[in-house]
Amino acid sequence: MDAASWDARYRASDLVWGVAPNRWVEQEVAGLRPGNALDLACGEGRNAIWLARQSWRVTAVDFSAVAIGKGRQLEERELEKPSIAWVVADATTFTAAETVDLALLCYLQLPAGERRAAVRHAAQALAPGGVLLVIAHDSRNLTEGTGGPPDPAVLYTAGDVAADLAGLDLTVEKAQEALRPVEGAPRPAIDALLRAARPA
Repeated sequence: MDAASWDARYRASDLVWGVAPNRWVEQEVAGLRPGNALDLACGEGRNAIWLARQSWRVTAVDFSAVAIGKGRQLEERELEKPSIAWVVADATTFTAAETVDLALLCYLQLPAGERRAAVRHAAQALAPGGVLLVIAHDSRNLTEGTGGPPDPAVLYTAGDVAADLAGLDLTVEKAQEALRPVEGAPRPAIDALLRAARPA
């Protein structure tokens, strides 16, 4: 889907993804010391707003101007003091102006070449000691999980993301499947979860 298609989807409902942060973002980031964070393909900003609540200085990027507009509105509603830098840009080409302590890619479902570009841009933005967190609908989710895109070309595994990082001097700390309960569904969603860090 292109930016215009996502604009239409975001216009069609109040909040497509809700307000609460992704459970894996909350779990993996909870123990980190707050610093600069980059939320690529942030959608309506649920994770960016949660990060800001935890005292992170957040830059939130999405190629949908409608999503970014809704993120700003959500921030005004949810945070006492708006502090997030909202940017309309493509995650596959965006280059951060400064290094970050956390780079997040959450459910950015793209074909392999575009995914690799986004992952490597995010990784290259990391400061020493910085953490990259990638969460996605796993390839196996299509046949054995719940929800997610029906196109196998935009699904991938944590191992695929680890391969995307080749030569970037990052240590992969986790590369695994994660089962996410889905309310009302007979089986969980199967997510891919990768966490990697640049040596301090």
